Amino acid sequence: MANLKEIRTRIASVSSTMQITSAMKMVSAAKLKKAQDAITTLRPYADKQTELLQNLSASLDGDIGSDYTTQREVNKVLLVAISSNRGLAGAFNSNIVKACNTLIEESYKGKQVDFITLGKKANDIPVSYTHLTLPTIYSV
Repeated sequence: MANLKEIRTRIASVSSTMQITSAMKMVSAAKLKKAQDAITTLRPYADKQTELLQNLSASLDGDIGSDYTTQREVNKVLLVAISSNRGLAGAFNSNIVKACNTLIEESYKGKQVDFITLGKKANDIPVSYTHLTLPTIYSV
């Protein structure tokens, strides 16, 4: 049977744990609210982008001889690699690096390949294959 001092210590411990849990809930609620606000502020841009792409698509459908619809040989390639800034995304970042390297080696071998990288982890893409001619990298 537990004595009175052990019971009081246990009650204090549970109380402390409840305070920590409450603080963590408040922090996560604040982060969620911030993320929701960021998404809400980006909505007009997404709507405008959708409108622009629909207008472009509609104009290309009726224009058979347009410069944008002619088939040409691919000489220059731009890869946009979007990754996370931290390594907390599981295999997400490594799969992006592998996919880009596969594209460079198989699909675009001998072509001029440029990169635009979004996220810190995507900067590792050209470094992982040093036997290739290093492409131009633009980090955002």
